[in-house]
Amino acid sequence: MSISPFPTPASLPHSGTEELAEPILEGLPFTSRWLLAPMEGVTAPSFRGHVLRRHHATDLGGAFTEFVRVVRGPVAKSEMRKHLGTERYPTPVGLQLMGSDLEGVRVSVGNAIDLGVPVVDLNFGCPAKGALRGCAGAAALKSPAGMEETVRIAVAGAEGRAPVTAKIRAGFDHANDVEVLARAAEAGGAAMLTIHCRTRREGYCDEVDWTRIERAVNAVSIPVAGNGSAWEHSDLERMRRETGCAFVMVGRGALKSPWIFTDREVSRQEAASFLVEYHDTLKSLGARPKGAVGRVKQLLNYWTAGGLIQSEEERGQWMRETDFEAFEARLRAEAGSTVP
Repeated sequence: MSISPFPTPASLPHSGTEELAEPILEGLPFTSRWLLAPMEGVTAPSFRGHVLRRHHATDLGGAFTEFVRVVRGPVAKSEMRKHLGTERYPTPVGLQLMGSDLEGVRVSVGNAIDLGVPVVDLNFGCPAKGALRGCAGAAALKSPAGMEETVRIAVAGAEGRAPVTAKIRAGFDHANDVEVLARAAEAGGAAMLTIHCRTRREGYCDEVDWTRIERAVNAVSIPVAGNGSAWEHSDLERMRRETGCAFVMVGRGALKSPWIFTDREVSRQEAASFLVEYHDTLKSLGARPKGAVGRVKQLLNYWTAGGLIQSEEERGQWMRETDFEAFEARLRAEAGSTVP
């Protein structure tokens, strides 16, 4: 099956300023081995599309939207457009769906592909209580057969027009069944499996076990993307080397440094300029000062890029600042710019 690297019909116009990159693996749209993970409350178009991909035209191979819930019927195309944003760049962006309404999932997959989405991902990893109550996200890990059926229904909805992938955790309460879960996704027809190496019970703990990724790689024939505690650029190749995974999906490491996908060092001024651009993008999209500063603080909670934050005491000063104008002025001063 030949998949276009990033279809862009009229419903999702391309910016017209960038040429589309070529996929590196047949059947998948990704243009390098490094992928940006879907993160709820983070990978909205303001971060993913308007900021991050501008800086990674070649080294970032793919990204995903925040998960879109499928509840009581299919997701409307208008809702999907909100998650996809309006601008298009060479980096392909997939839409992630999460839900237990099988017919709703099937139709939603078709709707996404109608919009030009080059890959649809299914979320079987969200540990949030709301997802668990709806028998979605990580709750699906309790039933490999049910997960397999969800993937099969989604693949049927795609009708061969674009690949469907699945993202799982290593297990619900334990990691004994990594191979079973991986094979269930493959049996359902997933074109790629992403495995977050922590279980649902482990949440986002510091300790990780990459051998769980290796076990998934050895259990299936489809490509596997490893996910979990890739904090530095050197970790990306190390994860591939130690586990055999085809791709590495980066989550919070990209909040630490959006340049994690490249080995380029950035200056303090460049790091601050990134945050100013992000802040201004948020405000241009309608965010109020509190909301824009809050999203920037979300990054600063992890940020290490450019030596902008020299100590945890300094990080705390940034995080405790409640005067939004003072926060913005300090950020612009670090970037060498002024408040417009």
